[in-house]
Amino acid sequence: MNLTKSCLILAAAFFSQCGVAADLQQLPTHTGGRVLVSSNPAGEKSYEYSWPSVYFETAFKGDSLMLKFDDDQNIFQLIVDGNAPVIVNKPGKQDYVVQGLTDGKHHVRLEKITETQSNTGRFHGFYSDDKPVSLPKRKRRIEFIGDSFTVGYGNTSPSQECTNEDVYATTHSQLAFGPLVAKHFNADYQINASSGFGIVRNYNGTSPDKNLIALYPFTLHNNNYIYAGNWQPQVIVIGLGTNDFSTKLNDGERWKTREDLQQDYVKKYTEFVKTLHTNNPQAQFILMVSDQMEGELATQVGKVVATLKIDGLKKVDSIIFSGLDYQGCHWHPSVQDDKLLADLLIKHLQNKRVW
Repeated sequence: MNLTKSCLILAAAFFSQCGVAADLQQLPTHTGGRVLVSSNPAGEKSYEYSWPSVYFETAFKGDSLMLKFDDDQNIFQLIVDGNAPVIVNKPGKQDYVVQGLTDGKHHVRLEKITETQSNTGRFHGFYSDDKPVSLPKRKRRIEFIGDSFTVGYGNTSPSQECTNEDVYATTHSQLAFGPLVAKHFNADYQINASSGFGIVRNYNGTSPDKNLIALYPFTLHNNNYIYAGNWQPQVIVIGLGTNDFSTKLNDGERWKTREDLQQDYVKKYTEFVKTLHTNNPQAQFILMVSDQMEGELATQVGKVVATLKIDGLKKVDSIIFSGLDYQGCHWHPSVQDDKLLADLLIKHLQNKRVW
């Protein structure tokens, strides 16, 4: 690869930031998760994103590779040929060259690992002067819809007590249970989750005009673009309700009693699943729920499942999980908990013979 100037070596000589030759061509890219794709006059694609755990993949034959970033908010991990991930920390508007590649076929995967609720980032793609290689298409697709548990909020933290900065730095969405399950089955996946959001009520009654159901239809969190991707998952896993019920109702909230909140939750959750079923009629639904909150949440989810089955939706189950250590930030699931949840889901899907 012809570099136009010497490189500043980063990440143990594997990654470098440098100028590159102008004759590089953008490689075809497979995207995972919701991204807004745009093209410049030269036909080069750019990918904008908000949701957790988006990822990008390419393959080529040769020894040259550059990545173009425009994101000073997120942390990524780069995986080349299945080797140990290399962390790319808030790259900003930079071009990075992968060093030390041998001349041959390579598979490259870039994964977003942080949660940024109020910002978007852009990835401008993979570039090389070598020959692209087609990626094998995955036949399996699975979607995860949820809150901070699904995001992987502070799951790598060594302490339950965390600042906002600690939460950001110790959230690793690719180590959350969703990606672990998807990778076990070699499935493409979407993680459509946002910390603090619920079905009808957010944590401690905050932002009463918002909820996950209202956010869900959009490609980005700025609510400017309705998601219209060609996405038909065979499995949809939903984990929502912790924020609806984990705190007492405050004065001024729109529910007069706890029973009013419960009824509203069951009604809106049932409607949400029915809408998802209409758009994905062959999908298997799994509603995940914690045994916390003295069983209040599990009881309401049980009502949702029962109502859906009475109304004719046969492919719906629930998993009530327990035994977590909650050693992540602010008493959230740890990476050990994420492995436990992943194992529960993997076993459930195997027993249901979904694939």
